[in-house]
Amino acid sequence: MARQARVKSATGIYHVMLKGLDGRNIFLDDADRSIFMEKLNKAREIGGFELYAYCLMDNHVHLLIKEGEELGTSIKRMTVGYAQLHNNKYGRTGHLFQNRFNSEAVEDDSYLMTVVRYIHCNPIKAGIASCLEEYPWSSYHQVRQAYQGKETSLDSGIIKDYFPTEADFIRFSEEENQDQCLDNRSKTRWTDERLTDLLSQNPEYQNLGEVSVDKRNQLIRQIQQETGSSIRQLSRVLGLGKMMVERAVK
Repeated sequence: MARQARVKSATGIYHVMLKGLDGRNIFLDDADRSIFMEKLNKAREIGGFELYAYCLMDNHVHLLIKEGEELGTSIKRMTVGYAQLHNNKYGRTGHLFQNRFNSEAVEDDSYLMTVVRYIHCNPIKAGIASCLEEYPWSSYHQVRQAYQGKETSLDSGIIKDYFPTEADFIRFSEEENQDQCLDNRSKTRWTDERLTDLLSQNPEYQNLGEVSVDKRNQLIRQIQQETGSSIRQLSRVLGLGKMMVERAVK
């Protein structure tokens, strides 16, 4: 069966998740994490992408980036070199990462901030940290340093534009939430009935055929981001042509 094509981001911004092959750990100690960050920053320098957030867990990595060169090329730059060093260090051979990385398009600032929070909260949800400050291998500390006028390796301007003060950013980051982003949604199968029920709860999603094209496309992309539903399913449930839905999400 052919793989489903990646949803192309109109903004060029993607939430990316890199997983260890068969769930294996890709980081066994902090030295491994330091090496990966070196590879990440080198790939960013060469490929010209912007880095908004990251989190290094034991067996996966979350990145929030705006592509410069093609996304897959940048990911390959950071993973191939790291995998070679990792294999040499631990005396292993073969692939370290899953061949196909996961990604989702991020189309608006509001969802971008949700992804930032989701990425930073990963260690808490995994039970390896009790608060955001405890985990040293996410970009949370760097964002706060940027508010304090310190130099960081992040492109934090978009976050600082959205939250005027560090206190605003902290308050948002610590809010109780039910954020559902890339890896959570991939575990959930949305039936037509469940999707219809979700859409019925939001009046914005009613009568999509009667709003402007730009507004309709924005709402369709929003639904796709919230649910991860396929183009075919969205067309069926929304009662819109497949090509219309496809144009909206690509």
